[in-house]
Amino acid sequence: MTGLKKTPLYDLHVKHGGRIIDFGGWALPVQYTSIIEEHRTTREKAGLFDVSHMGEFRVTGKDPLGFLQKAVTNDIAKADVGRCIYSPMCYPSGGCVDDLIVYRLGEKEYLVVVNAANAAKDFAWMTDILEGFPGTRLVDESDGTAELALQGPKAETILQKVTEVDLKAIGYYRVRDKVKVAGRTCMVSRTGYTGEDGFEIFSSPEDAPEIWEALMEAGRPEGLVPVGLGARDTLRFEASMPLYGQELDAERTPLEAGLERFVSLDKGDFIGREALVAQKERGLERKLVGFEMVGRGIPRHDYPILDAAGETEIGYVTSGSYAPTLDKNLGSGYVPVEMSGIGQKIHVGIRRRAVEAVVVRTPFYRRRRPTGA
Repeated sequence: MTGLKKTPLYDLHVKHGGRIIDFGGWALPVQYTSIIEEHRTTREKAGLFDVSHMGEFRVTGKDPLGFLQKAVTNDIAKADVGRCIYSPMCYPSGGCVDDLIVYRLGEKEYLVVVNAANAAKDFAWMTDILEGFPGTRLVDESDGTAELALQGPKAETILQKVTEVDLKAIGYYRVRDKVKVAGRTCMVSRTGYTGEDGFEIFSSPEDAPEIWEALMEAGRPEGLVPVGLGARDTLRFEASMPLYGQELDAERTPLEAGLERFVSLDKGDFIGREALVAQKERGLERKLVGFEMVGRGIPRHDYPILDAAGETEIGYVTSGSYAPTLDKNLGSGYVPVEMSGIGQKIHVGIRRRAVEAVVVRTPFYRRRRPTGA
């Protein structure tokens, strides 16, 4: 893995048998045992993920809120201290620069977490926007930040063993700064990219290996396993969470991707608003849908989607996989709006064959929440 960037946990991945691959210039484990086994264990018990390759930008100074309101589509003003907000970030065309999470840590302090592959591009883009907000600061803290994700129904039980903070007080899409985890000062949030309950633990790179080992030790009785990139992708796919470069890109708008609830057209001006208003007024021409294969075959990224007769290409697959939790072959992709209805028959081009599929509701998987939760 010469020449690849390594997270602070690289040596632990090797030690525990992780199969290392090149993931966008990072040396990361794709799996430890098997993708299906790691996927199912996360759904049933818990999985621990290294996501230290993600990008983290701190926004402070004179007007961090005004800056973020301009940069992203969601309404960051609705975030009180301790809340996390998911949002797309758009070009003037309405296409997506990235999707990200904004964490409000103080009255004038925010942390923005962006996708690893887009970190340099995002920072440059946001730096250009910053010129309109003198006195506001944007600092790239990615190299000084490690991030672990603990996901699954046993996540709270496991993390509670190594922290004195009452984790039940950290609600979904909430964040708590300066939390002791395994004796190390961290930031802990409760979001996730698997469709399960779970936490993200942000720490210094130096502290990350000890936190990882402490969590693995605490989680052993609960069935915790380390999880690689392979199962991370199948888990997010089952939960219909978008992946930049597949469901989202510079050519696709949040409205087409089904993310309208994260676009606040009434909050005031932001980059891409004019294009999105125009698109909404004239109506969408294409739309992201989920589908289930009826015939045999697994849809893959960029496979063609064909019409009901299996003859004319009408769109393309963004993601596709065997879904271990549901025991089905599923896919997502863009099709014309008139062919996006639930129950619509389509075909997918797989190895020069037109294989039948049907449009279904998403998310494909939704976790069962306890009564009263």
